[in-house]
Amino acid sequence: MFKSSVFSVSGWILILSILILLSVSTFVLHSIEPSLYPDYFVYVVLSAVLFIIFTRIDFDIFSLFSPHLYVLSILLLILPLIIGQVTRGAIRWIPIGSFTIQSSEIVRAFLMIFFATYLTSKELSISRLMKLIVLFFLPFILILIQPSLGVAVLTAIGFLGVLLASSIEKKYFLIGLLVFLISVPGLWFILQPYQRQRIVTFVNPEQDPLGSGYNSIQSTISVGSGRLFGRGLGEGVQTQLEFLPEKHTDFIFAAISEELGFVGALLIICALFTLLFSLIHILGDSINPTARAYVSGIFLILFTQTMIHIGMNMGLLPITGVPLPLVSAGGSSLIGTTLAVAIALKSKRN
Repeated sequence: MFKSSVFSVSGWILILSILILLSVSTFVLHSIEPSLYPDYFVYVVLSAVLFIIFTRIDFDIFSLFSPHLYVLSILLLILPLIIGQVTRGAIRWIPIGSFTIQSSEIVRAFLMIFFATYLTSKELSISRLMKLIVLFFLPFILILIQPSLGVAVLTAIGFLGVLLASSIEKKYFLIGLLVFLISVPGLWFILQPYQRQRIVTFVNPEQDPLGSGYNSIQSTISVGSGRLFGRGLGEGVQTQLEFLPEKHTDFIFAAISEELGFVGALLIICALFTLLFSLIHILGDSINPTARAYVSGIFLILFTQTMIHIGMNMGLLPITGVPLPLVSAGGSSLIGTTLAVAIALKSKRN
């Protein structure tokens, strides 16, 4: 069950990219939001400990216990609705003393393992596919009603990645795509008012520069003002004078761009690209179809998360509450991403 972890070259490169991202994140977060520390170090240390533990467990063990992990995930998603802490109209966080945990971020890797195992353990029939869809929509809806649209979308994208890597017949994808296209107009009516406003504002943020368009405008100003080498840590006008909202979470890339400039932003992009490229290498050398489907789902989640975050910080996409993997402040996101990558490392042949 437990084995010493001896990684391949791609594995060590992946770990190096994680260390670079965490190092830059620590310096920038301490500069723009020093109040996060020392508490945030608890999440960093916990993530490191969990990473070491999970990289010592065989992937087959995770797959074997995937039904139990699914049930645990559902219970953790229900828990915020019962004892959760309400913040800005959302009830996503479970209070644990002076700390909080967002369970929807933590359980993502566990859900991907379950879906990957379910899809690859037996031949997929129509009835089995329908059951899988129900099993997917249960956690998806629980995340959506918190509400956490960004996390729900990322979970759906991960599920799509698992499907793409499985042996499912392509006609099922066409059926699913048709159902999605038909349901798109209806999705507008289940969005919260602020979520609809974000989409409308994306088209023309200047129509309300002090209101709904403020975040997008300030973010693009921050990205451009850093120029080549940045203003320096603690010297950013947008970040230090509080013009840039949510600078430590939703707009961390803009904050890095202002204080560390193009060079700092490029370092982050290269480290994230290296992490994603390492996952592709692991994907091509997975120990079995279940592992390949799992890594495919995790890769698509992290890739989409990176593109959405950087895109919205540069004014190319609508504003969403999607953190930058391993960089944005968010203990739950950090732990969830660390767990997902640790399990992915164990899915590769030695």
